[in-house]
Amino acid sequence: MKMNSVITQEAFDKMLSWLDADREQAGKRYEKIRRRLIEIFASRGCREAEDLADETINRVARKSQDVAEGYVGDPAYYFYAVAKNILLEYWKVKPLPEVPPPPVPIPEDEHEREMACLKQCLGHLPEKGRDLIVEYYGEEWQAKIDQRKGLAERMGIAPNALRIRIHRIRAILKQCLEDCLRHTAEL
Repeated sequence: MKMNSVITQEAFDKMLSWLDADREQAGKRYEKIRRRLIEIFASRGCREAEDLADETINRVARKSQDVAEGYVGDPAYYFYAVAKNILLEYWKVKPLPEVPPPPVPIPEDEHEREMACLKQCLGHLPEKGRDLIVEYYGEEWQAKIDQRKGLAERMGIAPNALRIRIHRIRAILKQCLEDCLRHTAEL
């Protein structure tokens, strides 16, 4: 991606006057927009978020004298539109991280062994914990979210407290599964 970071003082001043007639307020808006641009780029996995934010500002500064006259609305939105284009350019040069290949299918006998161990470990849990984890993982997509909210409400606890309980039950199940699978592999 070609970065052209040279702008004139005149272009920068015109951009600031486009942001606000008061120079101090314009400086504050500039800083706010720059911080938001950095957040946008960083949240999309760009390692050079600050450089890309500066490139966005530089491009807007070079165009601001042409755009400012006829532009209606908040100038910040123009910055974000330019940032979107810069992000597209960035990903052309630096492609998105490769998606790992799908997991290798588990052989049928291995799957059966894992399921048998899971059933055995679920049987070792207290009934209340077993029912809780089965219900917690019982749905998919939006139904899962709604079901978990309802579960937390019925139990009279916060969603985070529910997640903590599930985490503890999963830790017990994980240890039990590892022990069971290790034991059955030795047979």
